[in-house]
Amino acid sequence: MISRIWLVAAVLGAVAAPLPAQSVKAGIEAWQRADYAAAVAIWRPLAEKGDADAAFNLGQAYRLGRGVPTNLGAAQTWFERAANKGHVDAQATLGLLLFQNGSQPEGLKWLKAAAEQGEARALLVYGTALFNGDSVTQDPILGYAYISRAAAQGLAPAKETLAQLDKLLSLEDRKKGLALAMAKAKATPPPGSKATKASKTIAKPAKTAEAKPTKTATPAVEPKAAPAPATVSGNWRIQLGAFSQRGSAEALYKKVAGNAALSGRQPYYVVAGAVTRLQVGPFASRASAQAACGALKQACFPVAAK
Repeated sequence: MISRIWLVAAVLGAVAAPLPAQSVKAGIEAWQRADYAAAVAIWRPLAEKGDADAAFNLGQAYRLGRGVPTNLGAAQTWFERAANKGHVDAQATLGLLLFQNGSQPEGLKWLKAAAEQGEARALLVYGTALFNGDSVTQDPILGYAYISRAAAQGLAPAKETLAQLDKLLSLEDRKKGLALAMAKAKATPPPGSKATKASKTIAKPAKTAEAKPTKTATPAVEPKAAPAPATVSGNWRIQLGAFSQRGSAEALYKKVAGNAALSGRQPYYVVAGAVTRLQVGPFASRASAQAACGALKQACFPVAAK
């Protein structure tokens, strides 16, 4: 039995504008100056008239609470408008947002759309779902192909997951997966290779780990197993996610803390750059940590305590 892994711009025609500078690019320039209110004021009328890049950027502003109050409902609405127009970043971000908030099937629908266009985060999460058979028909070889493509783009969690899959799949299946990955990559180059997108969506300073919620869905190997043993000592923990705000990590821990698999364990909030990782432990061994993940029914993976 195969082990499980977790985790866990269309622009309308020219329209009249009060000022020639009222464009998506002008909004990005304001955003890069940290003038978020001005950026939002520029993007909103463009987004309302159907500009997918403006809609995506406006969604990010609402998600991050920059220039407008934080409002995940409004963020989702704008992401959906952009995603429905084929905006890859919007599809991936919306998929991850839904996936993290418990709407896994709906999230996977958008992640699949983004993955088919080569978006690295979507490839990782949707590939994980394929490997596990979570809300999709199980296809470990295709899942391996997707995760391989994400790893080839330099996504660190994908590289880690791929290394673990290399231990789970046979050499023959890995070769099939790699051949499939190469064929798909040739047919659909990753979005990062398309320069048109880079100039129309929020630039790098605003798209750090904080603006890319991928790590909250970071999958890793997790076989089906019985609940964790009663021991409360050891050098292993389970990681349930990485969040841009500590409060989100604390909220997730409150949600799972009552599970018997975590009895006697405690949370650890590990700061790593712009994110806070939620880890719970200790566990006596990697196997017992994996078993706890299985009992939780929650995206998580074992990590060695440092």
